[in-house]
Amino acid sequence: MKSLWTGTLFLMSGLLFPLKSEEGTYLNLLKETGHFALIRHALAPGAGDPSAFTLDDCSTQRNLSKIGRKQAQAMGNLFRKAGISEAEIFSSQWCRCRETAELFQLGEVTVLPSLNSFFGRPTNKKKQLEALHEWLKERENSKPTLVVTHQVVITALTKIFPASGEIVVIKVNSDGGIEVRGRIQTL
Repeated sequence: MKSLWTGTLFLMSGLLFPLKSEEGTYLNLLKETGHFALIRHALAPGAGDPSAFTLDDCSTQRNLSKIGRKQAQAMGNLFRKAGISEAEIFSSQWCRCRETAELFQLGEVTVLPSLNSFFGRPTNKKKQLEALHEWLKERENSKPTLVVTHQVVITALTKIFPASGEIVVIKVNSDGGIEVRGRIQTL
């Protein structure tokens, strides 16, 4: 019970107190062309998915916990505190990613299959990462762009092992290189 209470206090503190200066700096970068927020879905206890899961049936997947839903809402508030009231939001097809993105309440969520997890599906990894890398390189973001995906995808792109709900701000250079500009823990 203590860890649940601690997690709830931390989430609530994000709603009551101002942004830390480095968080504001990182989030302000999202207003510049070529910057993206790679976001690991909010807290969904467990690892991987049940062997019989299907993308069209959330009841067969790992889903956000109550704390995960509060975390996603708090993340939306964090973006608003940084002056981002509307964003282009892209999500993996997995229910926990879509729900995280929807709970931000910052705009319509577009599903992008190249953001899907390849955990347990190593044959998908290369093709999927190539498609995602090309999308990031060619994307001309007119608004802050939030990309909700999975740990394996963020790790493959950045070499960072993000926590649940962690925001990794990146810049995609003209040559397609990815530069990590900052990290924000939300739980």
